Amino acid sequence: MIAEKNKVVSVAYELHIDDGENGKEFKEKVSKEQAFPFLFGAGNTLPALEEAIAGKSVGDTFEVFIDYENAYGDYDESKVTIIPKSNFKEDGKKNKDMLKVGRVIPMQDEEGNQLRGEILKVDYKGVHMDFNSPLAGYDLYFKGEIVDIREAEQEEIDHGHVHGPGGHHHH
Repeated sequence: MIAEKNKVVSVAYELHIDDGENGKEFKEKVSKEQAFPFLFGAGNTLPALEEAIAGKSVGDTFEVFIDYENAYGDYDESKVTIIPKSNFKEDGKKNKDMLKVGRVIPMQDEEGNQLRGEILKVDYKGVHMDFNSPLAGYDLYFKGEIVDIREAEQEEIDHGHVHGPGGHHHH
């Protein structure tokens, strides 16, 4: 079986980012035991990464360099916003534990898109949050191996993502 549309492909990989100053910097490692499953062709992963995997079989390795324009885009200052502290109250009480610098909070925009916001600081103006991807502005280098390929279930195809063990992650 090969990696193609409507197959669930599980990959183990190392992701390095090029931080410009020190050459490649190690960023993330996904082991074979913790392989990352995704529904091929559903737009759940970077198109350039999918291209590098297309047509390969279990046990095949892949390497791909993706510049930031084709990865998570450039760092965008306009994605840093100040949100009123009142938005973070639960049951009318301030949630101090939630508002810690560096904390990442899943949120939604007006269209219901899932966003990942990182708290940069909290001051009298409100909660300063950064909605850029943590990989925004970085060139990415993936090196990995295909661990498993299976037919996607109809429900997975209908929903556009993997279900079941090791599935249903929304990245």
